[in-house]
Amino acid sequence: MSSHELMFYIFSGMILVFSVLTVTSQRILRAAFYLLVVLISTAGIYFMLNYQFLAAVQLTLYAGGIVVLIIFSILLTSHISQKFEPIGFKKWFFSAIAVAAGAILTILTVIKYGFNETVTSAQNPDMQVIGRSLLGYNKNGYALPFEVISVLLLAAMFASIVIAKKEKSE
Repeated sequence: MSSHELMFYIFSGMILVFSVLTVTSQRILRAAFYLLVVLISTAGIYFMLNYQFLAAVQLTLYAGGIVVLIIFSILLTSHISQKFEPIGFKKWFFSAIAVAAGAILTILTVIKYGFNETVTSAQNPDMQVIGRSLLGYNKNGYALPFEVISVLLLAAMFASIVIAKKEKSE
């Protein structure tokens, strides 16, 4: 087994373990930390695949931005010592069925797909083209969708804070 395979198995194991811990943790701040570990491990796999740009986006946007936003919202809307209620058997059972169905669908799709080996080597991307695409507002630009999504996330965060802080009138 080569070192790349070993690192892939380590990252994959971390993603699987911490994904399960994220959705089963009863403490909300720990769940956010487990999500951070999953996102960093995913960036590690991107680095192994030589997708440095995608890995950098994963680290900065998701691991850096979204997790900080989640933790900020948690600290504003709930108590750190707050625990979720234990999951009942009915929710656990239907969740297990959904997970099994998703896993079977994913495995069947991967098995049926004919993966072809590429014979061309990776090309060196032009950073000026990538930079113009990210900063442009034209047809192939990503600045406008990024701004729209950021405003939408900000509005969702404010709405969740208002709903969470709303006093119950009796």
